[in-house]
Amino acid sequence: LIVREIARKAGMRPVQEFVVRNDCGCGSTIGPIISSNTGMRAIDMGCPQLSMHSIRETMGTSDFTNGVNMFTAFFRYFREVDDSIIDKN
Repeated sequence: LIVREIARKAGMRPVQEFVVRNDCGCGSTIGPIISSNTGMRAIDMGCPQLSMHSIRETMGTSDFTNGVNMFTAFFRYFREVDDSIIDKN
């Protein structure tokens, strides 16, 4: 929700969302580990790299540009988007 809204505010194309099924193994990243161990909210996002998790996972030059734009937008719009969705009670 947060990343989708940040992309919308920045006028970016819709982001690709990927969720790993619970019944199959996969690599893990630090985001879920930090979140579960500290109670901090975490967004795990990034650009694929050759053989990062799979021999078939690669990225193109436009993926890099989109990633930079997304991270820039995240730091620009996060507070505004976060404040708009948090229950104020």
